[in-house]
Amino acid sequence: MKLGRVASPDGVAFVAIEGEDGAQTAREIAEHPFGEPTFTGRSWPLDQVRLLAPILASKVVAIGKNYAEHAAEMGSQAPEDPLIFLKPNTSIIGPGAPIVRPPSSQRVDYEGELAVVIGRPCKDVAAAQAGSVILGYTVANDVTARDQQKADGQWTRGKGYDTFCPLGPWIETALDPADLAIGTTLDGVSVQSSRTSLMLHGIGEIIEWVSRVMTLLPGDVILTGTPAGIGPMEAGQTVAVSVEGIGTLSNPVVDK
Repeated sequence: MKLGRVASPDGVAFVAIEGEDGAQTAREIAEHPFGEPTFTGRSWPLDQVRLLAPILASKVVAIGKNYAEHAAEMGSQAPEDPLIFLKPNTSIIGPGAPIVRPPSSQRVDYEGELAVVIGRPCKDVAAAQAGSVILGYTVANDVTARDQQKADGQWTRGKGYDTFCPLGPWIETALDPADLAIGTTLDGVSVQSSRTSLMLHGIGEIIEWVSRVMTLLPGDVILTGTPAGIGPMEAGQTVAVSVEGIGTLSNPVVDK
């Protein structure tokens, strides 16, 4: 099932997206998408509503340097254990919303990623049981003010600006994440291309590691790391991240 959030003529709603490309329908879900969803009976053609970020997270947990080639391009060794950091939920935007480059940064980078969406409250989850706490998967862009990340020596400011966590276009609940193509384009030119099978720490290991530290809540998002090929974005460009089996998340870039 594809789960999303839309702005419709009747307001904002969680929806299940049904049908084939070009003739898709957004079917309104009552209340929330967790568990077995119930439906209100209302629906809209997908091209007549606006896709929003598919989930409202209480927190975004991100994994750093989870592809060996990316760790190398950052000039560091691949970490033995998952390297975690947080992005504020105020950094989340949806498909088509602009990524805003702050005037205080001279280099703002794209980082295409597969994202995991948590489906129920959980703590101390064993890796083998991780699938039981996952709602589904979506596409993410871990936007980073690279100069500030390096200058600060920690990542909160460089990763935390408003608009620095695009998510979407929807959550795919029926997906095996073990070996998916993942890629990023900038103005249509390929800049990142890899597969999730090359992650150093898999989904189960990541959820086990993170849930030892903090309780995960329904809707929380875990970004699983970016492959090699990161680089800067300029105002006027469009960045698009694609994950096999989910879709493409596209956002324009603007200056504040």
